[in-house]
Amino acid sequence: MLLLVAGLLPSCSINKMAVKGMADQLSSGPDVFSTDEDPELVRDAVPFGLKTMETLLQTLPKHRGLLLALCRGFTQYSYAFVQADADAIEATNYARAEEIRVRARKLFVRARDYGLRGLEVDYKGITKQLSLSPDSAAARVGVKAVPLLFWTAAAWGSAISLGKDQPELVADLPAVRSMISRGVQLDEGYEDGAMHEALILLDALPPAMGGSPERARKHFDRAVALSHGTRPGPYVTMASSIDVMTQNRKEFRELLSKALAIDPNREPNSRLQTIVTQQKAQALLARESELFLDDEDTSHADSLATEGKH
Repeated sequence: MLLLVAGLLPSCSINKMAVKGMADQLSSGPDVFSTDEDPELVRDAVPFGLKTMETLLQTLPKHRGLLLALCRGFTQYSYAFVQADADAIEATNYARAEEIRVRARKLFVRARDYGLRGLEVDYKGITKQLSLSPDSAAARVGVKAVPLLFWTAAAWGSAISLGKDQPELVADLPAVRSMISRGVQLDEGYEDGAMHEALILLDALPPAMGGSPERARKHFDRAVALSHGTRPGPYVTMASSIDVMTQNRKEFRELLSKALAIDPNREPNSRLQTIVTQQKAQALLARESELFLDDEDTSHADSLATEGKH
């Protein structure tokens, strides 16, 4: 028996080395999806990649790169494709839209859990601490973990936004705010101001949940400054949250117009994100009459959406 086990050890070791090599390549290689110009192609390809990484994670359960890639990947996939599907059909099939949003929420939770697992590798016990003392927990995280901190918070916050009727999720809101605030302290320029863009959404919540339109506007200005106006995200986030909440139709149109005017090829590394965000801008303009209570003519919004498609 001892001889048999000894004979198997080299094979197991070689297999694990091969898996680690593949995991390293998948999680740290060039991001070919971000530079793509075909969202539907990426939509079809991403699930296979995510499932492949989940399979590798079974062998390497504490691989930091895989855990970050899975957290980021499931968050992006759910936001860009699943949640977008729900928004697109809400006006014509509300029941089906709600079913899709449940799926999107579950994917966000899945992404969050991978992110928390990643943080646990270097900050043992942080998951429990985030629930009990979120500021103290977030303060433990160092600059090297900023990507994991951001994507975990983004997944968590997105799940909360789709689960406002889920008390166990809403109760975690302080943890998300603490994580994003810590991220701003460590590296506010991460992803061209993505931390500030996330804070726009958090401050679009009702005041009883810690929201503040005034703070949201400051974060919007900072996000635009850090991205040098090359990312449509801040414009779309501000328009879809604060402008809808305050019923500021004029600014809603102006911001979405600016988002649609950005050339996706100006920043090739984020081409796909720009295209997907601009598609959301077009969808918002198409739904303008549903989002605003006044009866103002929407022909201008229709023309903006048409221009964006061209």
